[in-house]
This record gives sequence, C-alpha cells and structure tokens, in this order.
Amino acid sequence: VNKRWEGKTIVGLFAEEFRGRSRDYYVSAVKCGRIQVDGENIPVSYIVKRCQKISHFLHRHEPPVMAWDVEVLQNEPDVLTVCKPASVPVHPCGQYRKNTVLGILQAEYGLAPLYPIHRLDRLVSGLLIMAKNPAKADIFRQHIEAGLVQKQYVAKVVGVFPDAE
Repeated sequence: VNKRWEGKTIVGLFAEEFRGRSRDYYVSAVKCGRIQVDGENIPVSYIVKRCQKISHFLHRHEPPVMAWDVEVLQNEPDVLTVCKPASVPVHPCGQYRKNTVLGILQAEYGLAPLYPIHRLDRLVSGLLIMAKNPAKADIFRQHIEAGLVQKQYVAKVVGVFPDAE
C-alpha cells in the first residue's frame, strides 16, 4: 500500500485504481478471499494502511501469439542467438508471462536463466542475442554503451514507393 492508497477501503481502492473490472467484481473478490491483505481475508469495508501487502488472486489467460517457433540459430557456451517471431514479447510484460521468448525458451529447451542483450518490440521479428550469465551480459552492455555494437532494422515491403517521397 503506497501513500496515495492509504485510508481507502479495499473495494474503493481497486475500483478507482484498477478500472478494468467492475466494483461488483471487487466486492465479490474480497468476499470470497481472492483479494487479501497481508495474507488474510478481510471485509469489504476494510481500510488499507501504509506498507501492507495486497494480493489479488485471479485466473487469467494470456493473449495468444503467432504459432511460429522461436528458432535457436546458435547456442554457444555463453551466448544464445534466436530468431524472434513477430507478436511474441521478449520478456514478461503486461498480460504476457509465459508466451514470451524467455518463457518459450525455458519451457521448450530448458534454457534459463537468459539475459537479453537487447530487445525487439513485440510486433517485430528478427535476431535476438542473449547472454547465458550476468558477466557476459555486462560485457555486451559495455560494448553497446561504447558504440561497438549496433542494432539495425530492415523493412521488407511490397509495392512501389511514390517518386515524390
């Protein structure tokens, strides 16, 4: 519980801060124990206090990603290079936890932990380089900061561009 949330009822806090669900949903979630404070069930009129831990347990389905595989191109002792398909985020973010490059590589190939050297936006496909240990990741970071490594985007298009542009 941060300072801004202090003094609000648990249902009021969720209804104001997390508007993706209705107030009735939050009332129901508190009553059946899906929303707890410090690991305890609480009444819907509960007033939250600073530094408490609020937990919201729910079952979610991740949005689907394209069915293309994350292809391992090169697997060296300290570095892994893969072909990232479009629609797959690199790491857990937003609604994605398992349908990510890191999640797929761990589930399908047992490759973890991995340290992405760079990332590509979710909708972008391309080569992705990952270190297999923090020391190698730090070396890559230093090379990127020094300008020794660069990322390049190439777009494949269909059609003809107008002469005036």
